[in-house]
Amino acid sequence: MIKLAAEDFQRFSAFVYEQCGINLTPSKRIMLEARLQKRLIALNMSSFKEYYKHVTSLQGKEELVHMLDSVATNKTDFFREPRHFEFIKNTVVPEFRQSNSQRSLRIWSSACSTGEEPYTTAMVLQETIDEVGPLDYEILATDISIKVLKEAANGVYREDRITDIPENLRRKYLLRSKDPQKGLVRVVPLLRKKVSYQRMNLMDREYKINTIQDVILCRNVLIYFDKQTQQRVITKLIQCLKPGGYLLIGHSESLFEMHLPLKQLMPTTFQKTV
Repeated sequence: MIKLAAEDFQRFSAFVYEQCGINLTPSKRIMLEARLQKRLIALNMSSFKEYYKHVTSLQGKEELVHMLDSVATNKTDFFREPRHFEFIKNTVVPEFRQSNSQRSLRIWSSACSTGEEPYTTAMVLQETIDEVGPLDYEILATDISIKVLKEAANGVYREDRITDIPENLRRKYLLRSKDPQKGLVRVVPLLRKKVSYQRMNLMDREYKINTIQDVILCRNVLIYFDKQTQQRVITKLIQCLKPGGYLLIGHSESLFEMHLPLKQLMPTTFQKTV
């Protein structure tokens, strides 16, 4: 096994920070070594120095995507932090209905990972439609990792991943594999059609979002950024949010001491003020 020397780790950690804002502390050295080891094998390279030279070159643009896929952490669950979905159902949807808007309700899952967050959102909105009547909505889901975006768009999950979904919703919105031994389910076409996926790096200078959003979920990704990067990311997200729209962050995250056009409604729920 090829060892990641301290100087090589410093180069990679600085490069990763520049590319995607993730701050890799020295405690992550073994993790990075193990993950990048697979890329060296795939490219038949014999050293991390050779790999670094390649991934930072013009010829290494395609490999850069694979490297960032390797580095990114993709931890998520269905109905994670359920208060946010209750807020969407009980506050966002009624307000949108009262506005008599002729367009769709737009919700953006900005770090969607393998799709549990956008599909949970779609389930909640579909249930609301069944309870109170028609509502057109569209969900945009983005992530830096092409690998997880493909998994999300496919909408296939192991049965041990769906334990947090209420039983009635499982029966309604998940299709079981014809081969029960596989232990797989798939999100129904109705919900898959409501979610559009695209790759996006939150470190991009600007976010190529064609429509202003009513709600943006940016949950459990800020924890990987330092304070300066958090401020830059949130500032750009707010530019994609309509006045009066809502920003939802993770329960372990904070916007403390950030001077932003946001009003805090609950600990992790903010409304754009201008």
